[in-house]
Amino acid sequence: MVLDRACQALRSTEMPIPTPGPGQVLVRVDACAVCRTDLHVLDGDLPHPKLPWVLGHEIIGRVAAVGPSVTRFRAGDRVGVP
Repeated sequence: MVLDRACQALRSTEMPIPTPGPGQVLVRVDACAVCRTDLHVLDGDLPHPKLPWVLGHEIIGRVAAVGPSVTRFRAGDRVGVP
């Protein structure tokens, strides 16, 4: 779900699946939480957010792909992202 403008309903959309770059991993999200900061952006309480905004960044999932030079994680590893 994407926020295009504060105080407006979220919009359902399909996003392109990114390719992980050097030192990055791609995580397939199993569960995601929305924090209070995201709700402040949604409610228009924070000035000048970078829109469009995908709410939710507290994630549990599995590594789908790894980028070059990644050695700590492998595809299939369960991970949490704060």
